[in-house]
Amino acid sequence: MMDRFSPDRCRLGTSLFALACALGAAPAFAQTTPAVPAAAPQDVAPEREQAPEQDAADIVVTGSRIVANGFNAPTPTTVIGEEQIANNAQPNIFNTIQQLPSLQGSTGASTGTFSTSSGTQGLSSFSLRGLQPIRTLTLLDGQRVVGANVTGVPDISMFPQLLVKRVDIVNGGASASYGSDAVGGVVNFITDTRFKGFKANVLGSITTYGDDETALVQAAYGTSFMGDRLHLIVSGEYDHEGGVGPGNYGTDLAGRRDWHRASTLLNSGITSGPGPQFTYSDFAQPYQYAKYGLINNGPLQGIAFDANGTPVNFNYGSGGTPLGNGRVSNCYPGNSFCVGGDLSGAPGSSASLKSKLERMNGYGRIGFDLDASNEIYGTVNIAQVKTSNQPSPGYNRPNLTVQCANPFLPQLIRDRCATAGITSFNFGSSNGQLPNQLVQTDRDQYRFVVGAKGKVAVVGTDWTYDAYYQHGTTKVAIDVDRIVLQPRYVAATNAVVLNGAIVCADARARALGCQPINIFGDFRPSQAALDYLMPQAGPLQRTTLKQDVASLNFSGQPVDLWAGPLSVAFGGEYRREYYRVRGDAYGAGVADVSPNSALYPADPLLNSAQGSNWAAGNYKNGTGKYDVLEGFVEVNLPLVDSDVAGRANLNAAARLTDYSTSGTIWAWKVGGTWATPFDGLTLRAVTSRDVRAPNLSELFAAPTVTTLPSFNDPFRNVAVQVFQNTVGNPNLRPETARDTELGIVYARPSWLPGLSLSVDYYQIKLNGVVSSLSPDQIVRFCFEGDQTFCGGFQLDGPQGSNFVNVQPFNLASWKTSGFNLEASYQWRQPLGLPGNFTIRALGTHVREFIVDAGIAGVAKRDDAGANSGAIPDWKWLATQTYDSGRLTLTVQERWFSDGVFNNNYVVCQTACPVSTGNYNTVNFNRMKGEFYLDLGASFKITDNAVLYGKVDNVMDNDPTPSPQTNTGLDVNPALYDTLGRTYRAGLRFTF
Repeated sequence: MMDRFSPDRCRLGTSLFALACALGAAPAFAQTTPAVPAAAPQDVAPEREQAPEQDAADIVVTGSRIVANGFNAPTPTTVIGEEQIANNAQPNIFNTIQQLPSLQGSTGASTGTFSTSSGTQGLSSFSLRGLQPIRTLTLLDGQRVVGANVTGVPDISMFPQLLVKRVDIVNGGASASYGSDAVGGVVNFITDTRFKGFKANVLGSITTYGDDETALVQAAYGTSFMGDRLHLIVSGEYDHEGGVGPGNYGTDLAGRRDWHRASTLLNSGITSGPGPQFTYSDFAQPYQYAKYGLINNGPLQGIAFDANGTPVNFNYGSGGTPLGNGRVSNCYPGNSFCVGGDLSGAPGSSASLKSKLERMNGYGRIGFDLDASNEIYGTVNIAQVKTSNQPSPGYNRPNLTVQCANPFLPQLIRDRCATAGITSFNFGSSNGQLPNQLVQTDRDQYRFVVGAKGKVAVVGTDWTYDAYYQHGTTKVAIDVDRIVLQPRYVAATNAVVLNGAIVCADARARALGCQPINIFGDFRPSQAALDYLMPQAGPLQRTTLKQDVASLNFSGQPVDLWAGPLSVAFGGEYRREYYRVRGDAYGAGVADVSPNSALYPADPLLNSAQGSNWAAGNYKNGTGKYDVLEGFVEVNLPLVDSDVAGRANLNAAARLTDYSTSGTIWAWKVGGTWATPFDGLTLRAVTSRDVRAPNLSELFAAPTVTTLPSFNDPFRNVAVQVFQNTVGNPNLRPETARDTELGIVYARPSWLPGLSLSVDYYQIKLNGVVSSLSPDQIVRFCFEGDQTFCGGFQLDGPQGSNFVNVQPFNLASWKTSGFNLEASYQWRQPLGLPGNFTIRALGTHVREFIVDAGIAGVAKRDDAGANSGAIPDWKWLATQTYDSGRLTLTVQERWFSDGVFNNNYVVCQTACPVSTGNYNTVNFNRMKGEFYLDLGASFKITDNAVLYGKVDNVMDNDPTPSPQTNTGLDVNPALYDTLGRTYRAGLRFTF
């Protein structure tokens, strides 16, 4: 296994150099120029938006339900303020927050674009600690938000973003305070509920390649009536992001991008040496198909067809020659690749790099102050997000039987058939003559909240309360256009001459409108043929998600103790989650909820019972619901408060949760902070038991079908097309995690009050993880002799019938640990200039991320430092900002460390050990990290208007290849910027 550390890891970018210089110079300036305190990293609670007479010192800390003067929660919390959000100049606030180092594996418009069936295209959701979005709880004003996907995660694109005052990121488990899903932490968006006036923002952007043209318009208005007791706020947003479309076949990307090299791990199929099983190479050439067709087996193997339909000898890479048995000399039969040669039919570069996205958001809030301390309110949020992407071009079909009598076949090939004594041959094609598929999603969300909050006196003590009821509905429509029905493709390609006319050979197909197509060249089918082959009514999925939440929480200080008042919070919550999903008759199978119809008429060629007739996008039917009832209590016990010993407190919470699906489970936390008597030094520690209940998709989902076009069959050492069928499991139990964090904070010392530093160690052990093995692992372990895995797949049937079943279980366990670091310094009137100079740096080091499948024979895997995933060893974000009061200049650096493809790969050149499903042998295992530089500026042209601009990825860095073992685009958009340099400019104004 390759060493994951290198000298390059020490290159943290210009931000840390600037930070060191500022800290070194700071004492001299601090003597003469008082510093304005910067927000302390992670430990200082931001002020709460308040009812008119509420004590300004009362604090709400995300991660705790305690509301108290001077209370600091022990769980590390990063705060991103309104100015930082504005300086980053992004069309979606999601893009700003997901840059934080502790957020790893978030999804957005640049991820999921290679998929037809996932349903996550354009879904903006956060993942803390690399634990996936389903283990990060995202809140809006401390309240849950209905999911935008069957996994239950919300879409940040649907939030009222112009009204966001700050975002609190809790880096640690918070289930005891907030309930299920807060295993990795909490991301809480806090809006301005007392906004008055009018403000607007207009932004445009474009990449250096002339695409992803973006137009954003936001506006908000707030006012009050009845002597400032009735408050009304409305906001609206429109965002159009043009996306980055597909390239052409081969290695051609959209625009002038030239970084795609078809990098692949080539599989020799030889596991017992002497060389490695997998060889890393650029310009991998699939040898089972060509753009307009290739005979890939038998005595005619190696004959391809050009755009004019003329037979040509296929240009195999690697100096290969066809062997007549489906293989090619000097090439790699394990996944059917050569190196070099004719790459024109490779489909990888023809996927969208970023989904086209259009979002609209309307928000309204009305609040009425019953008195100086109490408010009732209601909010309405209606949003729509529409996306489109091209996951792949044409129709990749590596295994089709063609009759030599096919009348479209050139006479030369028919003669060669006769000479060879064959009547048919195997044929593979990318079908470059067919239109490219398009996936379109439409998410519509309707969220309504009514609530009351404020303060009441009980037995001489003030108690705050917060009660709300939320009802949310999300409707999701997914439509796939221009995609092939596989049985009809077989029928349309099987042509014969009947009564002097070329027709489809199957009489049943002819009766339903089958029109023959010529697949030997760039001959676009007639519209009638396309309507049969790719019906205008393509795959569809219609999903309805509903969430109802009723919550009531109290917080107060019932008694004074030796070191201060005892703070108590308690409350309860009821939540109901429901979903229903419907597919079409051809994808889901014919059923009461997906019947045959005028759009999907009965067809004897199709599998009406199972469905899965489309080349991709075979969405299934499903429904499910569950209820949750929970109660919690949290206390903050002051332990000491003196000049000699400092100030210390103990914070503890417990939550009892009852799920209708899995019963009762406890979550708890115990922690504390100690503001030591040493100037500016605070220690903190917390340990917690956190839980995540299985979501609706994991419990109740009918099969999700994903097409794997070139899957390795190790039994025959060939590549085949299979369907990956992922199904739910109603017997799943909640996951449980043990999270421990230890931290040191050095903030606002008297000798340098502008300085704040913090270091936190964390360790999370997650048990009963809902997970499953990959299709490749399932097949590989069976191939290696473990019969446990042999009953859930078929690889040797006709095309369209092969499958691998994947189902989640509570078998796995994960363990991750590492450090979070944050530093900030604010220098007032730097070098005598007006204004402030602020430096802030945040970093995360992941020591380990151990994945244990919990299945005998499956080795543990460390995902930390595997840059093909989402968890680099080191990740940093740093900003330097100068603000004169009128001119603002911002420099931002983003960096993550070098890594590997997979930590379980064994690197060798000769004398290699046996390559297994757990430990593949490879000749190369390294992925370069990346450093991105962003520059921004804003200028206040009037007291009410600010002109701003920004350039992201100034150096236009290309992504490092993330090699595939299959056909696909060799890139990892979860870590690397795939779009290139982007220019942004806009105008903000207020009245």
